[in-house]
Amino acid sequence: MTQQGLVFQSATDLVAGVDEVGRGPLAGDVVAAAVILDPKQPIAGLTDSKALTAKRREQLSEEIKARALSWCIARASVAEIDELNILQASLLAMSRAVAGLSVVPEFCQIDGNKLPKGLPCPAEAIVKGDSLIPAIGAASILAKVQRDAEMVELDQRYPEYGFARHKGYPTPVHLAALKAHGVIAAHRRSYAPVRAILTTNRST
Repeated sequence: MTQQGLVFQSATDLVAGVDEVGRGPLAGDVVAAAVILDPKQPIAGLTDSKALTAKRREQLSEEIKARALSWCIARASVAEIDELNILQASLLAMSRAVAGLSVVPEFCQIDGNKLPKGLPCPAEAIVKGDSLIPAIGAASILAKVQRDAEMVELDQRYPEYGFARHKGYPTPVHLAALKAHGVIAAHRRSYAPVRAILTTNRST
């Protein structure tokens, strides 16, 4: 599943920034975004989403969707994470985000040290790119806002796990809830804390 946005298509250098969010959590999809910024409509404050408050991320997310030449949010599912491993699932989500852009980029700048397969153009991997390259920062913001919203929705369905607070990360609250209430469909069974609960339940 992807979400797409397009303002207009005229640009000379169509460079897409690409990032993902959600490698560390025990639950939920890994979410990626690709963004082609419009040099004629600069957006101030684009950086690593983790360096921003939730309110500022949400404000910037709306600005990005309104001003970018093209943007796309994509994902790899919990089942794909368990099947492929989190690294390969993250790369898959990023390739899907690029493929979902309404404008084909001429170049991609990818956060991290590995490149997804099947990109439609040359690409460069940039370590800590979300804090160095505005387009990658924009992608990290879109992905983070989307994934956090999904964790809030999951919290409404399973309030006993506290997903709105920890966003699926292995905090003491989350680990205690796993032990008390067990594993749900949104949990990544390949992750050690979840696998341990499943193993314990099978042996009792």
